[in-house]
Amino acid sequence: MTPLTDPEVLDFIARTDAAYPPEASSAGVAESRAYYDAMCKVFRAPRPEGLTVEDRVIAGVPVRHYDPGHGAADRPFALYLHGGGFVLGGLDSHDDVCAEIAASTGAEVFSADYRLAPEHLYPAQQDDTQAVWRALTTDGRPGVIAGDSAGANLAAGLCIRQRDQDGAMPLAQVLIYPWLGGDEPLASYVENRDAPMLTTADCQMFADLITGGDLSLIRTRADLSPLVARDFTGLPPAVIVTADLDPVRDDGLVYSERLVAAGGSAVLRNEPQLVHGYLRARHISRRAAESFGFICAAIGASVEQGKEKPPSP
Repeated sequence: MTPLTDPEVLDFIARTDAAYPPEASSAGVAESRAYYDAMCKVFRAPRPEGLTVEDRVIAGVPVRHYDPGHGAADRPFALYLHGGGFVLGGLDSHDDVCAEIAASTGAEVFSADYRLAPEHLYPAQQDDTQAVWRALTTDGRPGVIAGDSAGANLAAGLCIRQRDQDGAMPLAQVLIYPWLGGDEPLASYVENRDAPMLTTADCQMFADLITGGDLSLIRTRADLSPLVARDFTGLPPAVIVTADLDPVRDDGLVYSERLVAAGGSAVLRNEPQLVHGYLRARHISRRAAESFGFICAAIGASVEQGKEKPPSP
């Protein structure tokens, strides 16, 4: 692994470990969630002023709606899916991230509180994501899909489902340090197997939890493991942001290569000296702040382009 020398990132890791010690990932699910929620509170920033925030239920799924108040209700939106290995997190864990995206882009943001494993196994998370997406786009309203880590997996999986089912497609998919469940060994899983914030063993644990131990699903279901898809044509333009010191780094690299090889569009940005989960460091680390600015700009640009397009059929 490349040596980690950035003092701001090292400070972020130390603060994270103080609230969510490495042994927390091997604790029981309830205890891990308590650790994770407490850790998220340590880094939570106040929401920007001017937002209207409302908790709703859409298609049976709890959703938090962030409205910056900059336009008609039918303007393009962003649906954000939180990370947490399909096991951790919820509306509160990424509340400030979603609020800042809404304030930065001027777009309405919806955050989906999809069901978590192991209480709810695959495909519950994918089903919840698709149900919310379908409800938001039922009248032809265009939108962007975005997420981090497991949420980025759900975003990419939604694009594949919608393509295969001739459904309304996102204007773009914005994937932040995505886990995409490849069917082949990738170098980053070896190089960064003991990385801070997320290890290769952690990835294997989360895969086991969402599948109930049936790891054949990781090798065969493209909406769970987008890298096992046989067809990468007809998918939305992708903006993929990876952390260099992260076992899942090369998932984003390979996904971008396959999209481009299939005639699609993908922008890949790999962030040196950053680690998995660095969105929470955006008010601590200049590198993380610059990356988050790029992510917001990518979402905002896709929303602006969507204003010029006719609604999806």
